[in-house]
Amino acid sequence: MKQHNEAQKKALKKAAESLYKAFLTLEEPGEVRQFLLDLCTPSEVEAIVDRWWTASLLRQGHSYREISDITGVSVTTIGRVARYMNMGEGGYRLALRRKEAAKS
Repeated sequence: MKQHNEAQKKALKKAAESLYKAFLTLEEPGEVRQFLLDLCTPSEVEAIVDRWWTASLLRQGHSYREISDITGVSVTTIGRVARYMNMGEGGYRLALRRKEAAKS
């Protein structure tokens, strides 16, 4: 990650909050897709999708090897997603729970 001075860190925190709020303005999956495709490189979007897919498969109880075979994602990345699912901020768990609840 880049090194920032204190003023930049403060401005970056505000910019991050603005980004989080921008996501909340989007109403349809297609709008989120448009935003992500403008915001990220194709590789970054693919990496985000891979992580989300991996989180979903982990939640379903698939093994790392099965997930790697299904997605083509490395076992290292799968382990990283699993670690964040268990010891991260709780975002994966929250989003997966809400996604599952919306299906019901």
